[in-house]
Amino acid sequence: MKIYKTQSEVDADIKNDALVIRGDVTFECDISLSASIIVSAGDISARNISARDISARDISAGDISAWNIKACNISAEDIKAGDILAGDISAWNIKAGDISAWNIKAGDISAEDIKAGDISAGKISAGDISAKNISAGDISAWDIKARNISAWDISAEDISAWNISADDISARNISAGNISAGDISYYAYCNSYESIKCTSIKGRREKHNPPVCLDGELIIILKGGE
Repeated sequence: MKIYKTQSEVDADIKNDALVIRGDVTFECDISLSASIIVSAGDISARNISARDISARDISAGDISAWNIKACNISAEDIKAGDILAGDISAWNIKAGDISAWNIKAGDISAEDIKAGDISAGKISAGDISAKNISAGDISAWDIKARNISAWDISAEDISAWNISADDISARNISAGNISAGDISYYAYCNSYESIKCTSIKGRREKHNPPVCLDGELIIILKGGE
């Protein structure tokens, strides 16, 4: 177990613009680096992490917890954890083979692009989830909850969740099991296997498909009541 108590201890271990960590590491102080953090294995526990890049072949831990996770790029072959907990998770790009966790909880999750093979979690909850593009092979969770979910494209082979709920959802195209939101804005199509429940829904493209509910119905709820 490697324990860092001060920023100066962290700075002393930086070689060639990188902090290389093998095994478990605990940061008992806030760290702010212009260097990269490279983790080969173990648990990462910290209060605040601010770095140019967080890069690893695999980030595998029981829990990954921090007040804030900030980086230009977060890239890994796989990101696996029991819980991923943070105040805010923000990065220019978030790329990984698979992202899997029991729960992913954050104040806000924001990135220019979020790309992964599969994104799977019991619950994904955040204040705002925003990205230019959110793309994955499969996005699966029991519940996906957020104040606002906004993206240029939300694309996946399958987006499967028992419930997708948000104040507002804005995207190019949306496909899911159940969708529950305030206002929904989509470009060309919005499909649901079950029902779509919202205060309003609108296609932005002049020629667009109307919302499709295969086994349920489209329910428009008046704001402030049923």
